[in-house]
Parts: sequence; C-alpha cells; structure tokens
Amino acid sequence: MNITCSNNTIDMEAGMTVMQCLLALRVPTQGVLAVRMGGAVLELYDEVRSDGVLVPLTLRDEEGRRIYERSLRFVLLLAIRHLMPGQRVRIEYSVGGGVFLCTPGRELTPADCSAIEQEMRRLTGANLPFDKREWSLDDAIAYFEAEGQRDKVELLKRRPFPFFNMYECDGMWEYFYGAMTPSTWYVRVFGVKHLPGRGMALLLPDSTQPERPATYIDRPKHLHVFDQSAAWCGILGVQNAPDLDRLIEERGLRAFIRVNEALHARAIAEIADLIAERGRRLVMIAGPSSSGKTTFTGRLAIALRVLGFQPVQISLDDYYRNRADLPVEPDGSVDLEALHTIDVPLFREHMVKLMAGEKVEIPRFCFRTGSREPRGVPLTLRPGQPVLIEGIHGLNPQLCEGVPEEYIHRIFVSALTCINLDDHNRIRTTDVRLLRRIVRDNQFRGTSPEETLAMWPSVRKGEETWIFPYQECADSMFNTALHYELPILRRYAYGLLRAIPTDNPHYLTARRLVKMLNYFPEVSEDVMDEIPPLSLLREFVGGCTIDKE
Repeated sequence: MNITCSNNTIDMEAGMTVMQCLLALRVPTQGVLAVRMGGAVLELYDEVRSDGVLVPLTLRDEEGRRIYERSLRFVLLLAIRHLMPGQRVRIEYSVGGGVFLCTPGRELTPADCSAIEQEMRRLTGANLPFDKREWSLDDAIAYFEAEGQRDKVELLKRRPFPFFNMYECDGMWEYFYGAMTPSTWYVRVFGVKHLPGRGMALLLPDSTQPERPATYIDRPKHLHVFDQSAAWCGILGVQNAPDLDRLIEERGLRAFIRVNEALHARAIAEIADLIAERGRRLVMIAGPSSSGKTTFTGRLAIALRVLGFQPVQISLDDYYRNRADLPVEPDGSVDLEALHTIDVPLFREHMVKLMAGEKVEIPRFCFRTGSREPRGVPLTLRPGQPVLIEGIHGLNPQLCEGVPEEYIHRIFVSALTCINLDDHNRIRTTDVRLLRRIVRDNQFRGTSPEETLAMWPSVRKGEETWIFPYQECADSMFNTALHYELPILRRYAYGLLRAIPTDNPHYLTARRLVKMLNYFPEVSEDVMDEIPPLSLLREFVGGCTIDKE
C-alpha cells in the first residue's frame, strides 16, 4: 500500500501501524498525538490497511487538543480513583486555561489537589498504556453498573450502536467518545489549580508554549455565571443528557421549556433593574458568535420599557469603516474582527454628544457594498433615555475612552452550556454555539454547513483575541444557554451534518457533532410551538418576533 505524509510517499505492507509508517517516512513524531487519514482519526498504534495520506495531529490542531484533554482526563480519574475510591467526579466546563471539575459530596482541599497532582505525575511518568478493546454495549452497561456509575449506564442505554471501543489503564476502564494517546506519558504536561469552595481546574498545555501548562486565568464573574447555571440545573433537575431524554420520554418537556424560559426572563429583568438602579444610560452588549446577542438586546429593551424607559438600539456594525480603507495584513488578508475595523473616534464622539443631549447622525453601513451609506439617521436622546449598543467590541475599554464611566453598563452574553453527556464527558460551549450557527446560517443566510465549518476557526480566533480577554470588564453577565436546546437543534442540524461526505476537510468536526447529537432524541413537531417567540433559541431556529411590529 502507498502511504503519504509530509509530501513523502512509501510503499508498505498492509497492517503496519501508524507509528511504523511515520518512522519509515522519517516524519518527526515528537508532539504527534494521532493522525487524520481521510475522514477518520487513527491512533498511533492503529493498523493502516489501505492507501492514503496521513496528516499528523498535534496540540496545534483542534482534534489534537481534544485527544490530549481526553487522555489527561483519564489520568485524572485514575488518580482520584486511587486516592478517593468510590468518589464521584464531574468534569464540566472550560475555565481559565483548563477544565473545571468537582467532587459532589466532598469539598476538595488544597491538600487534596496537591495529592491528585502528585499521583497524576506518577501515572504519567510511569508511561502506562491505554489499552483499546471492543466491548459489547451489554457488557459495558454491566461494568458501569457494577462501578456505580449510573450516569454512564443511563447514557449507554440510549446508545444507537451495539459495539464500541473501551479503554483500560491500570485496571480502570473508561469510554471517552474519541481517540486517545497511546499512553499516559504523552500527557505529562498539565497543572492543577485549587478553586476554593468549588473544586479544581485541570490546566492543559499553554497554546503558545505547549511544553508548559497554561497559567490559570482567574475570571470570578465567569465562574459566578456558571454557579448560577448550576443552580438552574438543580431547579430543572437536569445535569446530563439522559436526564433530558427522560423528561422527553415522560412528556415533561413542555413544562421544562416554560421553567427554563422563565429563568431567562427573570435574569434579564434583574439586569434591567440593575441598569435602572445605577442610572446607566450607555449599555454596551458583547459576546461571541451565536451567543444570541441580538435577541438578548431586544429582550433587555422590553425589560427596560417595563421600568418606564424608552431605550434606543444601535448596532456597532454601523460604525464599520469602509472596507477599502482597512489595513491589509502581511499575508494579504483583511482582519474583519479587529477593533480597527470600527471608526472608534467617531463612535466616541457620538456617545459623548448623545450623553450630553446633543444631536448626532448615526451612520448606516451597507454590507453589500462594504461601505457607509451617504446619509445616516439623526438621533437625540431625551434626559435619562438609555441607548443599547450591540457589537463584538462592546467590552473593549478602548472603545469608550473619553466617555464618562458613570454612564456605562457593560454586559457579556454567551451560551455557557452546563449539561454533560455524563459526569466525565462534557458538552463544550463552543460546540453548541457552532450548532446554533450552522442552523441559523443554513436557514437564513443561505450558507451551507461546510461553509460555516470552514469559517469557524477564523471566528474562534477572533473571539479569543477581541472578546474573551475583556469579558471580566462586564458589569453583568447573561448565559443564553437553554437546557432544552440540543434536542431542538438536532431537528435542524442532524441531517445537514450527516450529509457531509467523508472526503470533506470538515468531516471530522461534523462527525463529532453527530456523535454528540446521537444521545439526544429529536423532539416532535408539536413541541416546537411551546418555544416562545421571544426565546433566545428563536434567533437560530426561526420564529423570533423581536423585530416585528
């Protein structure tokens, strides 16, 4: 068979391992965690049985980072199993350069975290193999039943396939929904950070210097929103995918939607109360792609009207500079996410004048022509009248330099998913936002899933540069995630993702999303009318009436 990697080709016998192929091709293997071959990920000791091109996966690749985290989670669980036999562990959301985890029923101490880290270092130093074996679904359910992991039992009962790969290391078996490294030695770069009163953060390798762990970034406001969402999970009685499935089976989804939407409404009303109490008039709203900023802004305007205000809404997009005037990057591209795409001096001037009661002409930007319209819209604010401004740079301090701080209230909006597949397998916030965007772009922007997937890395890069570093500047945070949304999104996204062919460069991402959605049943059409017309979810699935008279 002919195997190609890094522009080198060699003829090899069928059945050679990936590692043997890489060595024969003289490909440097340091940092390689697995390879991509066509539409599949092959582990380093998987056998190669057909012609193809091997693409090494490292920490520079999204799939490589997931393989690393998956393998490191195994080491973490094994360490806790050794130190705290029988202790339940929940691995949840991304936080401060790593992943948050807690031990329900036991508050971790600094000494606990130190012991966990030491045991993990012993395990990674021992170079213990991850042994992959095919198990039947019945055998896996029996194993996890005996281990007392009811969350995994309930999830596997809903698995649509009768066989799958399990992994063993030092006597412990686990299932992590994806490829692993060959051994514990491959994930020896990590850190542990004790989070008092919460749990701990498992720190992954630094994105720019992967030979050392990331430095923990303390984001207390971000953590507080997750605390609020965890409390909502308690109120709703849903923590993992099977909990939601059971609700659907028991015909309790309608009531679940109502309570979930009521929690959203209450949180928005509380933000409006705070703005009124503080007398803030310039409300800056920012958040990453597909977080639901537009609908949130509309609903906040309604909540402020309930308090007797007449808010005005402005899109920061209208302050875009003409595309022809934007600087060109060294590679010839134009960074459309950067702050310099905004006419910052004009924005500042207008905001100062508006707060002083002066008249301004708000520009109008035409995305079709890539330039500003010849005439804008005149605007004068009445005394005390607030203005709501939505845009990705809303929290950047540079945007409002010179505008008196006593006027400004900053809000960070994002979809911070708190539902897991099971206790050990989290659902990433970025994956849910990507699903939202695939559905919205396909329905309302004529964009195929393949095009959305192709744009997503650039979108994520812009978020990491221009949005997330400023989220702690927010005076309020709002979590737009809805605990019932994944079965709804499945109705629209599942078929689109399944249709992406295996030779498409974005097939791996599509397949990963499909595998996650497999654990959620599709809801029936009659349930859709329970989603209110002002729901944040309507921005993506359609039926939102926020802008209709």
